[in-house]
Amino acid sequence: MSNRTTSISPHDRDHVGSLEKGLGVMEILAAHPDGMTLTEMAEAAGLTRAGARRFLLTLVASGYALQDGRTFRLSPRLLSVARSWIGGASLWTFAEPFMREVSQALNESCSAAVLSDLDVVYVARVGSTRILSVALHVGTRLPAWCTSMGRVLAAGLPDAEIDGFARRSAPKPLTPRSLTDPTALAAAIRAARSDGYALVDEELELGLRSIAVPIRDRAGRTVAAINVSTQAARHSVEEMRRDMLPVLRQAAERIEGYFVVQ
Repeated sequence: MSNRTTSISPHDRDHVGSLEKGLGVMEILAAHPDGMTLTEMAEAAGLTRAGARRFLLTLVASGYALQDGRTFRLSPRLLSVARSWIGGASLWTFAEPFMREVSQALNESCSAAVLSDLDVVYVARVGSTRILSVALHVGTRLPAWCTSMGRVLAAGLPDAEIDGFARRSAPKPLTPRSLTDPTALAAAIRAARSDGYALVDEELELGLRSIAVPIRDRAGRTVAAINVSTQAARHSVEEMRRDMLPVLRQAAERIEGYFVVQ
């Protein structure tokens, strides 16, 4: 499977190892939309060919994957499951009007995401009339370490886990501005915690800046993040802090009100 570690002990009596491996196979297929052969999957998942074959054929039999000769790929059934989950997440139905107000006030796109291990997963997005070079939509996964939402979400982890998160992210330079030293990354995450926001300046893609704030539940736990992304040519870092951050924080406070009235 992927080289990510898991916090679940293999000796936990409630831990179903085969399910974990099968979900890993699905994640790998999701990262290869053109499909993979049995040999490629066995290598990518760290499985024997026989083990990979069992998982792939089980996914085919259950309708979550398709087989075309020697190639396996995910089926649309997984998309329908994801859409059902996202559609049932009433928080985002509640949050969308506030996100739309942010987008209209700033004439930029506004997105929301949750943390999934080392990635952020987009759960809501309100686009603007402006065009960004990155194609983002609900369900998009991006590395958390180089995104503003990822850093504020990671800032919600227990302090003892932040250094491990930074090391496991194994950051590689995506642009000359990418922060790739794990120690520096951990410091940036802790700064996002103390500042209450994160601003990422052209680390994911040259010309792209974003600023994010956390969404917290009644217990003060970070459960999501919202951000605004823009092109560097349109807004300076100082302008984003001055003009965008207050609008984002106001929207976050209103979204957090959802947890109070539940």
